[in-house]
Amino acid sequence: MTALAGIALDEWRERAQVFDFRGHAIRYWTAGAQDAEPLLLIHGFPTASWDWHRLWQPLSERYRLIACDMLGFGYSAKPRGHAYSLLEQADLQQALLAHLGVDGGVHLLAHDYGDSVAQELLARHHEGRLHLASGVFLNGGLFPETHRPVLVQKLLLSPLGPLVGRLFNRQKLAANFARIFGPRTQPSGAELDDFWHLIAHNDGPAVMHRLIRYMPERRRQRERWLAAMQQGAVPLRLIDGAFDPISGAHMLARYRELIPAPDTVSLEGIGHYPQTEAPELVLAHYLDFRKDLEAAA
Repeated sequence: MTALAGIALDEWRERAQVFDFRGHAIRYWTAGAQDAEPLLLIHGFPTASWDWHRLWQPLSERYRLIACDMLGFGYSAKPRGHAYSLLEQADLQQALLAHLGVDGGVHLLAHDYGDSVAQELLARHHEGRLHLASGVFLNGGLFPETHRPVLVQKLLLSPLGPLVGRLFNRQKLAANFARIFGPRTQPSGAELDDFWHLIAHNDGPAVMHRLIRYMPERRRQRERWLAAMQQGAVPLRLIDGAFDPISGAHMLARYRELIPAPDTVSLEGIGHYPQTEAPELVLAHYLDFRKDLEAAA
């Protein structure tokens, strides 16, 4: 399979557009034909939409791609003292779709923190508040009982959180990513530089202890989100890096227990970031999922 070259971070930043969300500047990206089916890509914590850069070009040849750096992430605003919320991030995604005039069936591709935002959007679909056509999850804490946060996440949530965030640096990022990436798919030094740049931009570490409050919010929303996933009306697939200590094989096993007729893919030896560790595999399994949807239509 041909390797996916991706997009350099400087070029990615130059392609950004901006819109206002409740007084905050949000950077977003679009690609593909305006009349193609919309595909909303939702990134994870603590990185940003550049996570999708290796999939961006091949997916844009088929779909209308939409992605933003959520509030508190990447090149978007990172307001101090803000009560960050997964529900607000779902509001942001809906506001972006409205800004772009997207009102038809939207497909979702989400990772990590973005999985929780996608779960909220799925619940809203069943409440009649938007129209989703499908959803694909990559590694994330879909079920609080199977999420195994790393130490720095636990510390960020503690009373030491503000200090821990401010002390977070590229070296600590590298150490954490070394544990959660697959043994043969570790990020390069250049990739770590770019990930760190996105986190550090606009003093991002100063809000990390506020962003991490998504972890208890997941617990509060568990039953509502699980019910939405179990309804079955929206086709779902889980593509999971099995090596991931946070939400790998153990989370996939729980998914198979809880979700009726589960559609799952296990990527052996791949860690928490399959879209950057094994983008060719993620692309192939995503396109297979969409091909099956088209065949069933």
